[in-house]
Amino acid sequence: MKKDKDSSYILILSNIRSAVNVGAIFRTADAVGIDKVYLVGCTPRPTDQFGRIQKDIGKSALGAETWIPWEYKEKILPLIKNLKKESYEIVALEQDSKSIDYRKYKKPSKMAFILGPEVLGLDKNTLKNCDKIVEIPMYGKKESLNVSVACGVALFRILK
Repeated sequence: MKKDKDSSYILILSNIRSAVNVGAIFRTADAVGIDKVYLVGCTPRPTDQFGRIQKDIGKSALGAETWIPWEYKEKILPLIKNLKKESYEIVALEQDSKSIDYRKYKKPSKMAFILGPEVLGLDKNTLKNCDKIVEIPMYGKKESLNVSVACGVALFRILK
């Protein structure tokens, strides 16, 4: 996967509670060339406020959390606003009446890709502030994928 030197791709993990999923997403972020990961709200961080390493993240990230830049933000809406000022297209991966098939989405040169909590999904106010909402079509009895699996499926297709 070759990335254009003028491209910038950011991941925003909003209120994802599982440290194992966060670690797996860091590993995927490394594989697809993500430039930075923002961890928002209750999303676990690779190190806590005292600098202690969070072992569950490291176990599934296999070190990717140590070289991919990351930053914690308490709230998502100010982050979205700032990224829009920097010309990022804000894209949520979510099932919604306004979502489009992720295979039809054409990546811009600057994209911030938002993933949210598995059970409740991203809140309506966050979705309202996104430029696009994409979803992975489901054909089985289950309505969704694990968040880290969905991240991998979507990013490998979108950033190909």
